Amino acid sequence: MESPIKFSNDTFITAKTWPRSLAVKELGLLPSVRWDKEFYQRWQPGEAGAQFRLKKFLKRAADDYADQRNFPGREGTSRLSPHLRFGEISPRQIWAAFQAKSKKSGAFPNSRGAQVFLSEIGWREFAYHLLFHFPHTAAKLLRTEFDRFPWKNDPGALKAWQRGKTGYPIVDAGMRELRATGWMHNRVRMIVGSFLVKNLLIPWQEGAAWFWDTPVDADLAANTLGWQWTAGCGADAAPYFRIFNPFLRGAKFDSEGIYIRRWVPELGRLPAEYLHQPWTAPVDVLNRAGVELGEKLSEADRRSCRSAPCGARRMAVGQEGVEELIRSLERTKLRLRDRPPLKFNRGVGCQSADNCRATRNWRY
Repeated sequence: MESPIKFSNDTFITAKTWPRSLAVKELGLLPSVRWDKEFYQRWQPGEAGAQFRLKKFLKRAADDYADQRNFPGREGTSRLSPHLRFGEISPRQIWAAFQAKSKKSGAFPNSRGAQVFLSEIGWREFAYHLLFHFPHTAAKLLRTEFDRFPWKNDPGALKAWQRGKTGYPIVDAGMRELRATGWMHNRVRMIVGSFLVKNLLIPWQEGAAWFWDTPVDADLAANTLGWQWTAGCGADAAPYFRIFNPFLRGAKFDSEGIYIRRWVPELGRLPAEYLHQPWTAPVDVLNRAGVELGEKLSEADRRSCRSAPCGARRMAVGQEGVEELIRSLERTKLRLRDRPPLKFNRGVGCQSADNCRATRNWRY
């Protein structure tokens, strides 16, 4: 057995002076146009920030989460998604915190809000499960019959959606919140996602790409599951004919317009009864509110209903949107009932896209 090598200070040659390191600012990581200015007052990166968010949520909003989570103008969600995304807090830590909160009551979960929130944590884990077994779904469809769907290539409408200049108040509010803060309320995410794929008929991959590039909580697994669910081509997905009507959803979840007034200030002086459909307001009401209808409020609308008289505000929503989707499906001879069953790996708990209700295994 050889003797261990002995090292001395003279064994290694080291530089007498080290080159200057680049300062963080010199790396040019921040955007030249400071659209990210609101990030810093809203987010505290790191484990301390994650624990602060969790404790605040447990104290103020967790018990009412089931009812309050749908209203974007209220502080009803945890906003833990960026911290989960970067590993600053784990699902197990969140679970343990809810268990500790339930000790006094002797019941776990100790409220309907806690139960619903933990089910959403499970839904997030299910997204990772799916991406592991179906890694191609980050870019391709899980339900391949939708490959034949005639999506539209409309860069102008896509840009209007990205910039929050579609003319649909709740959609524009959500997209502007995302651009300004790096985050969007989950209920609004569903509305803007549905609008892109069901109203504008733009491929879901375009939405997924924007939501990969823009939010601070961008997560490949959750992003993929969410967009395929919205488009109707993923596991346990919303039906292809289901459309989130932006007018009805806006009026239901932001009835007083708190959220819309915050992010679409040009509509801020409109009465709540006209806020979600400004074009229905009388001229004198529009004048008093300083709202001028025109291209600024109808850019994507003008593109999304070329076959309809847009001047009369016949927009591709509700029944019209359903009919257009059905016509598109008929043109491609897409028969959903005749599709072959998907092959899932053992343990997923489903045999086809229709009965893949794997979320039931996670919603405790």
